[in-house]
Amino acid sequence: MAGTSARGRRLTDSAPTAEYVAAHHDRAGSDGYIGLAVAENKLMWDVLGPRLRAPRNPGPDAVGYDDMTGNRKLREQIGDLLERTWVGRPFAPESIAVLAGAGSVLEILFYVLADPGDGVLVPTPSYAGFWADLETRDGLAIVPVPTDPGAGFRLTTDLLDRAIDDAGRPIAAVLLTNPSNPLGTIAAPDEVAGLVAWAADRGIHIVLDEIYALSVHDGSPFCSGAAGGLPPHAHLVWAFSKDFSMSGLRCGVLVTENEEVIRAAGALGYWAAVSGDTQHLLADMLADPVWVDGYLDAMRSRLGASYRAVSGALDQIGVAHTPASAGFFVFADFREFLEAPTWEAERRLWREILDGADVNVTPGSACRSPEPGFARICFAAEPPERVAEAVQRIGRVLA
Repeated sequence: MAGTSARGRRLTDSAPTAEYVAAHHDRAGSDGYIGLAVAENKLMWDVLGPRLRAPRNPGPDAVGYDDMTGNRKLREQIGDLLERTWVGRPFAPESIAVLAGAGSVLEILFYVLADPGDGVLVPTPSYAGFWADLETRDGLAIVPVPTDPGAGFRLTTDLLDRAIDDAGRPIAAVLLTNPSNPLGTIAAPDEVAGLVAWAADRGIHIVLDEIYALSVHDGSPFCSGAAGGLPPHAHLVWAFSKDFSMSGLRCGVLVTENEEVIRAAGALGYWAAVSGDTQHLLADMLADPVWVDGYLDAMRSRLGASYRAVSGALDQIGVAHTPASAGFFVFADFREFLEAPTWEAERRLWREILDGADVNVTPGSACRSPEPGFARICFAAEPPERVAEAVQRIGRVLA
């Protein structure tokens, strides 16, 4: 009997699915389980559901072949959204590609930007999925850039320089997530502008992942790294999955004014096209700015209430956390509860919380935290009262 290829065996021997994600899928729907490990906003269905269930009138183009990087009407609507909400400047539809989720956008973009074996700088702690997005099929190597908890996890160009010098391989790009996942913090405009300029000086690309741009829940200002324009080495990534609570519809967005990059990414669009029906639905939604603005206002208000609930609950059980302004997370500090300052002790504590409290959080090791003992808690995955209950259960395990 014929076997799989070498790359097929690599996938079965070392699947890119993280342990905390597998645990979530195993337990989701069971009585008592509270999953706070997966980055989804489940607070908005009462607002979103009626819009998605409303009668609509798709034309024949919704069920036929179209531009593999997105229907032009949808790309025009996305350009309008970028200008009207957080970027503040127009983008031509020719500068926008729509693909099947932010993961597909990242995989295709980095396929275009880097060759197998090249390195990509990723400040840590980080979104855990970048490793699967960039390494599984692109064959790239993520080079972590650890930031210091004692300095508020602040990223500096000195840290980036040191990472390049120590990488031992060519570096093609730096991937910056702002607002941060898992920290929920927002980088200042001058910091982002400095990083864009640093990348230009180093002769590498910078990818601006702004997937939580509209999920700022404390009123803090957010300035896009693309607000002053996108030079040829800078590229913006966004998606409907987080800000519009539609992770299951799989619609990610690449914005770049580098014509060579957009053409090369478009050549791969066939393998990551978004359903025509989904594109029709989203274009119709974005064409109603009154509904969009009302949705965003409600979403930010609910995120703020959930953040305050989880922050207060963590304070009650004596767990410190990084103050957050955006996104769905708090990054909680469990270091004092470890048996020893090791990754194995962190895993044991994560397992004790999972088995003892029936609560799943994202361990810091999955986020490539610079040191053991942290965990990401997604407070938008459940109603605020359930999140507070989950934290109380964690407190009993810690006690």
